[in-house]
Amino acid sequence: MLEIERKFLVKSDDYKNEATSKRKIVQGFLNSHPIRTVRVRINEDKAYLTIKGKSNDAGTSRFEWEREINVLEAEALLQLCEETIIEKTRYEIPNGNSTFEVDEFYGANEGLVVAEVELKNENDIFNRPKWLGEEVTGQIKYYNSLLSKQPFKSW
Repeated sequence: MLEIERKFLVKSDDYKNEATSKRKIVQGFLNSHPIRTVRVRINEDKAYLTIKGKSNDAGTSRFEWEREINVLEAEALLQLCEETIIEKTRYEIPNGNSTFEVDEFYGANEGLVVAEVELKNENDIFNRPKWLGEEVTGQIKYYNSLLSKQPFKSW
Protein backbone atom coordinates (compact mmCIF):
# COMPACT_ATOMS: atom_id res chain seq x y z
CA MET A 1 0.00 0.00 0.00
CA LEU A 2 1.22 3.51 -0.80
CA GLU A 3 0.94 6.19 1.87
CA ILE A 4 0.67 9.76 0.56
CA GLU A 5 0.78 12.55 3.12
CA ARG A 6 1.92 16.09 3.75
CA LYS A 7 3.27 17.30 7.07
CA PHE A 8 3.07 20.74 8.72
CA LEU A 9 4.03 22.48 11.92
CA VAL A 10 1.12 23.83 13.97
CA LYS A 11 1.16 27.50 14.99
CA SER A 12 -1.70 27.60 17.53
CA ASP A 13 -3.76 25.20 19.63
CA ASP A 14 -7.03 26.22 17.93
CA TYR A 15 -7.12 22.75 16.34
CA LYS A 16 -8.24 21.34 19.71
CA ASN A 17 -11.61 23.10 19.33
CA GLU A 18 -12.13 21.38 15.96
CA ALA A 19 -11.02 17.88 17.00
CA THR A 20 -13.54 15.04 16.84
CA SER A 21 -11.28 12.56 18.65
CA LYS A 22 -8.26 12.51 20.92
CA ARG A 23 -6.16 9.51 21.90
CA LYS A 24 -2.84 8.68 23.54
CA ILE A 25 -0.20 6.93 21.45
CA VAL A 26 3.02 5.25 22.55
CA GLN A 27 5.36 3.94 19.88
CA GLY A 28 8.87 2.71 19.40
CA PHE A 29 11.08 1.63 16.54
CA LEU A 30 12.54 -1.84 16.20
CA ASN A 31 14.42 -0.54 13.16
CA SER A 32 14.79 3.07 12.02
CA HIS A 33 17.04 2.63 8.99
CA PRO A 34 16.44 5.32 6.30
CA ILE A 35 15.49 2.65 3.73
CA ARG A 36 12.94 0.96 6.04
CA THR A 37 11.44 1.45 9.47
CA VAL A 38 9.69 -1.09 11.67
CA ARG A 39 7.42 0.51 14.24
CA VAL A 40 5.34 -0.88 17.10
CA ARG A 41 2.51 1.36 18.30
CA ILE A 42 -0.05 1.20 21.07
CA ASN A 43 -3.00 3.39 20.27
CA GLU A 44 -5.25 3.39 23.37
CA ASP A 45 -6.55 -0.22 23.44
CA LYS A 46 -5.22 -1.40 20.07
CA ALA A 47 -1.69 -2.13 18.86
CA TYR A 48 -0.02 -2.26 15.46
CA LEU A 49 3.17 -3.39 13.80
CA THR A 50 4.05 -1.17 10.83
CA ILE A 51 6.75 -1.36 8.19
CA LYS A 52 7.46 1.75 6.09
CA GLY A 53 9.73 2.06 3.08
CA LYS A 54 11.87 4.96 1.93
CA SER A 55 10.02 8.16 0.97
CA ASN A 56 10.04 9.48 -2.58
CA ASP A 57 12.21 12.54 -3.32
CA ALA A 58 9.44 14.98 -2.36
CA GLY A 59 8.83 13.14 0.92
CA THR A 60 5.11 12.80 0.15
CA SER A 61 4.74 9.07 -0.47
CA ARG A 62 6.18 5.74 0.60
CA PHE A 63 5.26 2.10 1.00
CA GLU A 64 3.44 1.25 4.23
CA TRP A 65 2.37 -2.15 5.58
CA GLU A 66 0.45 -2.36 8.87
CA ARG A 67 -1.15 -5.15 10.89
CA GLU A 68 -3.00 -5.11 14.18
CA ILE A 69 -1.30 -7.12 16.93
CA ASN A 70 -2.13 -8.00 20.52
CA VAL A 71 -1.51 -5.15 23.03
CA LEU A 72 0.49 -7.46 25.33
CA GLU A 73 2.72 -8.44 22.40
CA ALA A 74 3.18 -4.75 21.55
CA GLU A 75 4.16 -3.95 25.15
CA ALA A 76 6.78 -6.72 25.01
CA LEU A 77 8.09 -5.45 21.64
CA LEU A 78 8.39 -1.90 23.04
CA GLN A 79 11.02 -3.29 25.43
CA LEU A 80 13.15 -4.24 22.39
CA CYS A 81 12.84 -0.87 20.66
CA GLU A 82 15.55 1.67 20.00
CA GLU A 83 16.33 4.24 22.67
CA THR A 84 13.63 6.95 22.77
CA ILE A 85 9.98 5.89 22.95
CA ILE A 86 7.62 8.39 21.31
CA GLU A 87 4.70 9.57 23.44
CA LYS A 88 2.00 11.80 21.98
CA THR A 89 -1.66 12.72 21.91
CA ARG A 90 -3.27 12.54 18.47
CA TYR A 91 -6.20 14.76 17.57
CA GLU A 92 -8.32 14.10 14.47
CA ILE A 93 -9.78 17.11 12.70
CA PRO A 94 -12.12 16.65 9.72
CA ASN A 95 -11.35 19.05 6.88
CA GLY A 96 -13.55 18.76 3.79
CA ASN A 97 -12.71 15.46 2.07
CA SER A 98 -9.66 14.89 4.25
CA THR A 99 -8.75 14.58 7.91
CA PHE A 100 -5.82 16.20 9.67
CA GLU A 101 -4.05 14.21 12.37
CA VAL A 102 -2.35 16.57 14.81
CA ASP A 103 0.27 15.04 17.11
CA GLU A 104 1.20 16.83 20.33
CA PHE A 105 4.43 15.26 21.59
CA TYR A 106 5.59 14.66 25.17
CA GLY A 107 8.74 13.47 26.91
CA ALA A 108 11.92 14.12 24.93
CA ASN A 109 9.83 15.70 22.13
CA GLU A 110 7.77 18.00 24.37
CA GLY A 111 6.84 21.25 22.64
CA LEU A 112 6.59 19.79 19.13
CA VAL A 113 3.16 19.80 17.46
CA VAL A 114 2.87 18.42 13.91
CA ALA A 115 -0.13 18.00 11.60
CA GLU A 116 -0.37 15.44 8.80
CA VAL A 117 -2.97 15.07 6.10
CA GLU A 118 -3.24 11.84 4.10
CA LEU A 119 -4.11 12.25 0.44
CA LYS A 120 -5.36 9.97 -2.33
CA ASN A 121 -2.78 11.43 -4.73
CA GLU A 122 0.07 13.90 -4.44
CA ASN A 123 -1.81 16.67 -6.25
CA ASP A 124 -4.95 16.61 -4.08
CA ILE A 125 -6.11 20.05 -2.97
CA PHE A 126 -7.21 20.57 0.64
CA ASN A 127 -8.35 23.47 2.79
CA ARG A 128 -5.60 24.99 4.97
CA PRO A 129 -6.89 25.58 8.50
CA LYS A 130 -5.78 28.85 10.14
CA TRP A 131 -3.77 26.95 12.77
CA LEU A 132 -1.65 25.21 10.12
CA GLY A 133 1.91 26.52 9.95
CA GLU A 134 5.02 25.88 7.87
CA GLU A 135 5.06 22.80 5.65
CA VAL A 136 7.79 20.33 6.65
CA THR A 137 6.95 17.49 4.25
CA GLY A 138 10.12 15.62 3.36
CA GLN A 139 12.17 17.11 6.22
CA ILE A 140 13.33 13.89 7.82
CA LYS A 141 14.05 15.45 11.21
CA TYR A 142 10.24 15.52 11.69
CA TYR A 143 9.81 11.79 10.99
CA ASN A 144 8.92 9.92 14.18
CA SER A 145 11.75 7.48 13.49
CA LEU A 146 14.25 10.37 13.62
CA LEU A 147 12.54 11.98 16.62
CA SER A 148 13.31 8.75 18.46
CA LYS A 149 17.05 9.21 17.71
CA GLN A 150 17.30 13.01 17.80
CA PRO A 151 14.45 14.27 20.01
CA PHE A 152 13.03 17.77 19.54
CA LYS A 153 14.41 18.95 22.91
CA SER A 154 17.98 18.30 21.65
CA TRP A 155 17.70 20.57 18.57
